[in-house]
Amino acid sequence: MADRYLHFTSTATGRFLTRRTGLPQPAPLRRWTLESQSLTGPVLHLTAGDSTVTDRLGAILAATGLEVRASADRPAAVVLDATAVDTAAGLGHVHAALHPVIRSLAPGGRVVVLGVRPSPDDHHQAAAQQALEGFVRSLGMEVGKGATVQLLRLAPGAVAGAESTLRFLLSPRSAYISGQVIEVTSAAPDPVADWAAPLAGRIALVTGAARGIGAAVAQVLARDGAHVICLDIPQAREDLVRTADRLGAAALALDITADDAAARISAAAPDGLDILVHNAGITRDRRLANMAADRWASVIDVNLGSVLRTTDALLKTGTVNRGGRIVATASIAGIAGNNGQTNYAASKAGVIGLVRSLAPRAAAEHGVTVNAVAPGFIETKMTAAVPLFIREAGRRMNSLSQGGLPVDVAETTAWFAQPASSAVNGQVVRVCGQSLLGA
Repeated sequence: MADRYLHFTSTATGRFLTRRTGLPQPAPLRRWTLESQSLTGPVLHLTAGDSTVTDRLGAILAATGLEVRASADRPAAVVLDATAVDTAAGLGHVHAALHPVIRSLAPGGRVVVLGVRPSPDDHHQAAAQQALEGFVRSLGMEVGKGATVQLLRLAPGAVAGAESTLRFLLSPRSAYISGQVIEVTSAAPDPVADWAAPLAGRIALVTGAARGIGAAVAQVLARDGAHVICLDIPQAREDLVRTADRLGAAALALDITADDAAARISAAAPDGLDILVHNAGITRDRRLANMAADRWASVIDVNLGSVLRTTDALLKTGTVNRGGRIVATASIAGIAGNNGQTNYAASKAGVIGLVRSLAPRAAAEHGVTVNAVAPGFIETKMTAAVPLFIREAGRRMNSLSQGGLPVDVAETTAWFAQPASSAVNGQVVRVCGQSLLGA
């Protein structure tokens, strides 16, 4: 459904009225297209304090193909290395580096602050590095003009593993992600032969792929070179086959809650899966006092129970290949809660618990990473049916003052799925325009 308010504020009259009345002023977001695959303009590489990773970081930024400078009048992005900030006074270096340049950031620009995990053994360092989180979240609410701000925490020796994440964050693919904290481990990245097709030769399965977000995920994975198996319930067979045919993908009509679901997935992927995307989900909304047991049970089973069962079975049988990627779909409802969605919020919070617990063990035992996307208000047929005022609140209550698109979730999923994202594990990234709801 078209966002008429966003279109209105793009006109001269709309800009004038919203400035005068103090109404939200969303900027059209620049997303990835064949004609516009990267940011336009230089990237500033700045350092706060005496960092030991400056040279290695500079080499990685140069490898992205972006124009990296130490100064520029209208930067498309700013990367600030704050890994060395370990005292309250050291935070002054963050201010000194960004204060002179933040006003000149180009529309749709990117700010990425690099830090490290707060230390449990040094409370001064922990205070300074945790301060960066509050700084980034606040700056994300200030920059406007469709710009975004992120905090990227590096484990010791993790600079090389940050390349796929930096490429993602410093690109149009991350248009609807802001105010996020992403941690990168020291795991070595797998090589990528062609960054234009980073998933070439990989086999992916996407559940709930007939339409909406699932279809967008399948499309982006296919665009990036993967052979995709699209899975959805038999009742959606017509849409499922249409989506699969359009992408040159395979269609698997299957109820993911069926007892033999994992076995049938394994049979459909005789060479195993390199990417498993758990996207299938349902809503059966009612306040708890009015919610029948079957409404509760069906949502928990589809959104969480089936994810647990199929993940366990596909890991146990080795269907998910070593070096594979599992990406689950959570929701900001699982983080912030939502009126009338105790079942849905519980299921999505459960997905987050699954990811955080399974990720380190899956990496150690199977060489597989496990991450989650947590969408906010995404423009789909489901949200188009939401009452007008609730829909408008969902669109405007974030730092970008607009809803996201299914492709925004898909781009994040594709970044998680890359071979070079080996060091990104156990992360839950909100695709919500920095929603004002929740953490």
